[in-house]
Amino acid sequence: MKYGIIFLIAYIVLAPFIGGLLEGIDRKISARMQRRIGPPVLQPFYDVKKLWHKENIAVSQSQNFLLICYLVFMVITGAMFFGGSDILMCFFVLSTGATFLFFASVITSSPAATIGANRELIQMMAYEPAVLLTAVGFYLVRGTFEVSEIAQGAKSPIMYLPGFFIAYVFILTIKFRKSPFDISTSHHMNQEIVKGLTTEMGAHNLALFTVTEWYENVFLLGVVGLFIVNSNPISIPIAFLVIFITYFFEILVGNSNARMKWEKMLSMTWWVTFFSAGVNLLVLMMMK
Repeated sequence: MKYGIIFLIAYIVLAPFIGGLLEGIDRKISARMQRRIGPPVLQPFYDVKKLWHKENIAVSQSQNFLLICYLVFMVITGAMFFGGSDILMCFFVLSTGATFLFFASVITSSPAATIGANRELIQMMAYEPAVLLTAVGFYLVRGTFEVSEIAQGAKSPIMYLPGFFIAYVFILTIKFRKSPFDISTSHHMNQEIVKGLTTEMGAHNLALFTVTEWYENVFLLGVVGLFIVNSNPISIPIAFLVIFITYFFEILVGNSNARMKWEKMLSMTWWVTFFSAGVNLLVLMMMK
């Protein structure tokens, strides 16, 4: 219990710094893949600091409240997870936070932001089955949804859940907003909806959105680690190695693919989810 409280506090305090550092590493590696030098690793922190020092301009004051709710729900999600709570409830809170992001975008009545928000809903439709099946997979293997108990098994869950792991890593491309699935917003300025659902976010609100994304990314990678950890302490460094390899893989995918249409993204994600996780689920059910 005491370790859960320590991990909970550590997540709340350290997650934005880890998330910002990961984004800086992402930019640096992406630049090297494109034969550029790239910005400093700490550039994301400089960007957020600059945004906070700008004048706060918001198309709608309600957007401020909705983005704060988005941040709060994301912090609660990660705090529950690293505190060892119910992983299914973590995913439910995660989805609730995503709805606040949707409303924060559509409330501006901006055509580009509204299109981006609608595409965000499509992305949620695409990745939610894999997210929920991930929680189900952990339950079937450990007999509980409690993260603290899942992490204390004799063997790593991935030994029983390889299909679930594949499906989860696949939808991380959507959650990390990487090509070919960056349909609602993009770090690239040449797409047809400008910056998508972040188009009308002013300086402070854009900084708030960025920090929230950092919190979310740390949580998502934490779930990757949960597939690996077990009661053996040696599994912890192995989990960090798998997390690094997974993150590098997502960077590689994002720099190797052009953005596709939402219809193809939706169908491809569902096919991968129900084929890899679905077959794995059937095997687990037959083993019971």
